[in-house]
Amino acid sequence: MPPAKPVPTGPRAASRPTLRDVARTLGVSVATVSNAYNRPDQLSEDLRDRILAAARDLGYQGPDPLARSLRRGRTGVLGVVYDAPLDYAFADPAAALFLGSVTRAVHDRDLNVLLLAAPHDPQADATLAVRNASVDGFIVYCAAGGSPLLRAVLDRALPTVLVDQDPQGGSAHVGIDDAGGAQAAAAHLLSLGHRQLGALCLELAGDRHPGPVSPARETQVAYRTTAQRIRGYRAAMAECPDATLHLMEAGQNTPADGETLTLDLLRAHPEVTGVVCMSDVLAQGALRAAATLGLSVPGDLSVIGYDDLPSSGALNLTTVWQPTPDKGAAVGAAILALLDGQEPAPVTLPTRLVVRGTTAPPRSPAAPTA
Repeated sequence: MPPAKPVPTGPRAASRPTLRDVARTLGVSVATVSNAYNRPDQLSEDLRDRILAAARDLGYQGPDPLARSLRRGRTGVLGVVYDAPLDYAFADPAAALFLGSVTRAVHDRDLNVLLLAAPHDPQADATLAVRNASVDGFIVYCAAGGSPLLRAVLDRALPTVLVDQDPQGGSAHVGIDDAGGAQAAAAHLLSLGHRQLGALCLELAGDRHPGPVSPARETQVAYRTTAQRIRGYRAAMAECPDATLHLMEAGQNTPADGETLTLDLLRAHPEVTGVVCMSDVLAQGALRAAATLGLSVPGDLSVIGYDDLPSSGALNLTTVWQPTPDKGAAVGAAILALLDGQEPAPVTLPTRLVVRGTTAPPRSPAAPTA
């Protein structure tokens, strides 16, 4: 190999070093330097080390990621759209489990995940991040049907997987049997003799309207997960005409919201003996509320969650299990298939009731239906 040529001086030396500068310094071709970064198997280890060392000495940081992505037609980034503020995404254990499993599913393809969350300010433009995102495709997790955020994703016409939502616009779909799991939860309480039930619901629509759910409000439900779980509760209640269901809507999926809703529910309807919750997080709040009111669980109040988080076993919480890691893996497989030009089939994963220690017959069971 010819000796290294002197480093250029003059006006060009003050500019940002380029791959061509590294090649000129070592007396090798531009393609050889490019291989050191993009195809290292094409070079000997000694040559690659010399190229990288010369690049460091020149201050060359490697190929420009943006220029490289333009040449390849790919950014190597997937946008995960989350219709809630960023801190909420990390505070929700189920969301964290899901995001982790998605990331693992795409890691072997050298893809990175960009979390696109909604702003805290409800008046801010939630679609801006989606419209400006430089990504190869989208995974939409927790977006209201027909929302501007979802429309912005579909308008990009990129490979898209909708999670726990109705498939539309040529997108792929991955979800769970939300209605079946909710129906099993309510049916379990009814089979134990409970006839006055409360339901702590996730958001019905994107306008954050916590509190009792009126019939008019129930018709406005925009989140598929919430709609399907209400449908499941209603299906179980239809088998017991003497039973009553009181719906309460959370502003956010937090233990604090679950506690507040349960306190409000039981103060307004002290006859309630069982509560079904659309998440284990809300159920944790229901358990706190029972303790605040001096009620024993399950003696005075039975509580059922949804998700079966890792912490739920320690709480001895009866809950509906959903395969969150499998859901993330299925989403990862679907987006990879779309990127490869394939059309993955819709996926609906099963749920099942896990009975633990927070459910029991009420102290004074209702009389059986005639």
